[in-house]
Amino acid sequence: MNREAIIVEKLGRKFKQKKEQDLWALKEVNLTINEGELFGLLGPNGAGKTTLIKILTTLLLPTEGTAVIGGFDVVKEAHKIRPFINCVSGGDTAGYGILTTEENIWLFSQFYGIPSKVARKRIDYLLKVVGLEDKRKTKINRLSTGQSQKMNFIRGFVTDPRIMFLDEPTLGLDVSVAMDVRNFIKDWLKENNQRTVLLTTHYMMEAEQLCGRVAIIDKGHIVACDSPRKLKQRLKERTTVRMKLTPPVKDLSPIRNLAGVSGVSSRDDSAANESDITCIVRDDRVVPDLVLATSQNGYKVLSFHIQEPSLEDVFIQLVGRGLDEENQPPE
Repeated sequence: MNREAIIVEKLGRKFKQKKEQDLWALKEVNLTINEGELFGLLGPNGAGKTTLIKILTTLLLPTEGTAVIGGFDVVKEAHKIRPFINCVSGGDTAGYGILTTEENIWLFSQFYGIPSKVARKRIDYLLKVVGLEDKRKTKINRLSTGQSQKMNFIRGFVTDPRIMFLDEPTLGLDVSVAMDVRNFIKDWLKENNQRTVLLTTHYMMEAEQLCGRVAIIDKGHIVACDSPRKLKQRLKERTTVRMKLTPPVKDLSPIRNLAGVSGVSSRDDSAANESDITCIVRDDRVVPDLVLATSQNGYKVLSFHIQEPSLEDVFIQLVGRGLDEENQPPE
């Protein structure tokens, strides 16, 4: 049986604010992630995901509670943790602009003491995985945003860490490269059952496809933790309604406030002048009220259908809003 790779107990982090009450970014967080596991962390903007990742990667001290990574305490033994972990953050463009892609990745591998011959073999392989072979001799200040993200991904995996933290790893990547990256992550884990990945993502499909278990965090608290399949079973007595409305919806409160609606999310498509609305309802009898509420508020229903619940629907049910919406109380 695999050991625990990450143990978090009653973890909290408080930030002092000059004129306002202190802000708890994390409060009473408990998590256990096993070796060999690909574990997902989902939460809306401002939910505490980044703060948790920073604590687990020894970049930020907790205010209370404990976190143990690979058997070592993040506060007392950070120097023992850093050699066997790594982190890839989507959108990170760090590096030395005067160096080439290959030189930057190689230099980073040397910080971890990777033998040069081993490092260059890994670099060659990873450049192929993300399709960056033709940019290996290009200085990184000439790379596009997507190309920089690819280099960042390679830089994380070239050290072959035991525990990898992936914070939005496919952000900015095109569809085909993102698929290659996901396949690489799955294969990388299969090669060694002592490897562990903690993934944060805004793509629900990515979480469903990759993660054996998922934790949902909101306002600094873990509100659910289970496999995607078991989380979806929670909605077996709920109904998911999807509507396409025009013009784009500016105010969701007429829908949110309907009796029987337990969660609403909206994605706008300004180019098409429409919104995709997802509603989780406790009772099918509220469905006619949904249609009526949209028409009374000046919206035209372009499409309407009911479907089986997804992981995203579970998220909306638990958090009350979509993943990309700001972290604020539902209206």
